[in-house]
Amino acid sequence: MYEHLVFFKFNTTITPGKQQELLDQLLAFRNRIPGIVDLSAGINVTEETHNIKGFTLGLRVTFEDLESLRAYGPHPVHQEFVSSLKGILEDVIVVDYPKI
Repeated sequence: MYEHLVFFKFNTTITPGKQQELLDQLLAFRNRIPGIVDLSAGINVTEETHNIKGFTLGLRVTFEDLESLRAYGPHPVHQEFVSSLKGILEDVIVVDYPKI
């Protein structure tokens, strides 16, 4: 299995409603993209006061294997989500690793 972690930082034009819409899109990946074993996503509610750097939305997806992870990127549902980020995404962090 492989873990896929993504953290999103949006520009100041994003509204709470748009952020919730993006979260709903992410949560729908589970039923729409093959190879997903587990998925969680949420809006950052940390009480940490340092080093969060403005990242406000997080995603964790567990894929059954490396092939599923590789197929996820070009999948039409994922690409639709990526397109919805145009004009509002300031930065993103992506980390993939094999689950031990």
